[in-house]
Amino acid sequence: MRIRYVIISPVRNEAAHLPGTIESLASQTITPAQWIVVDDGSTDETPSILREAAGRHPWITIVTRGDRGSRKPGTGVIEAFYDGFAKLAVPSWDFLVKLDGDVSFDAAYFESCFAEFSKDTKLGIGGGTVCNLRNGELVRESSVDPAFHVRGATKIYKRACWDGIGELIRAPGWDTLDELKANMLGWKTLTFPGIKLTHHKPAGSKDGNWVNWVKNGRANYIVGYHPAFMFLKSISRMPRKPYAIGGIGLLVGFFGGYLKREPQISDRDLIKFLRKEQVKRMFLQPSLWS
Repeated sequence: MRIRYVIISPVRNEAAHLPGTIESLASQTITPAQWIVVDDGSTDETPSILREAAGRHPWITIVTRGDRGSRKPGTGVIEAFYDGFAKLAVPSWDFLVKLDGDVSFDAAYFESCFAEFSKDTKLGIGGGTVCNLRNGELVRESSVDPAFHVRGATKIYKRACWDGIGELIRAPGWDTLDELKANMLGWKTLTFPGIKLTHHKPAGSKDGNWVNWVKNGRANYIVGYHPAFMFLKSISRMPRKPYAIGGIGLLVGFFGGYLKREPQISDRDLIKFLRKEQVKRMFLQPSLWS
């Protein structure tokens, strides 16, 4: 049976790297049934690049949003994603992919990823290892992500899992909450270590290290991380690059959420599940973080 997969890519001012993503998708051994690219108010050559590509590939759909004047880290991307989701014209898809517009990968990337799903019927969310090109070599972008975490740059959702987890939250932490919900429902989530793709703009480069780490801390607060787990996580980041900034930024973002009394997710069962797993981790018991 031929796999039918659809892709949604929110992009904003990606003229420098979008052609590489287009070329990567056009060369896939399994062609996507539909690729919806949401131009989120680009002011560079992104629109013309998309029009040219759509003229060559009938499976590309362009959605245009107005320029809101600034980025909305963690929120804008999901708003744009759902504008694209509304334009899905392939009702019988098997996999839904959220893909960034600044990545590139080999021709067998998606075929290899789908092969991993075929090995385990309980695998609900997966994706390749996000890497940066350094001195001619691909180096994993983050060496501290747990195995269950699939980076937001390349999320592949199995249809049944997607239907089960419900709508993604439109806030920082969306790309952790979906995995936690999937695991709570009995699915597995996994980054495939042997399948790599290149991220041409390293995570955090758009906003700077400090803003990015504070955002990550706030995302952990919104999702409902255990305060003790978060404190230990922040301390463990201190001796890693960027020295001190990562750990302090996480603390500021996380505990700042309490000080500002910002809302957390309303799913108390999910928060209970998450904190139970984090307590296991703190006491060196088998957990999602094992």
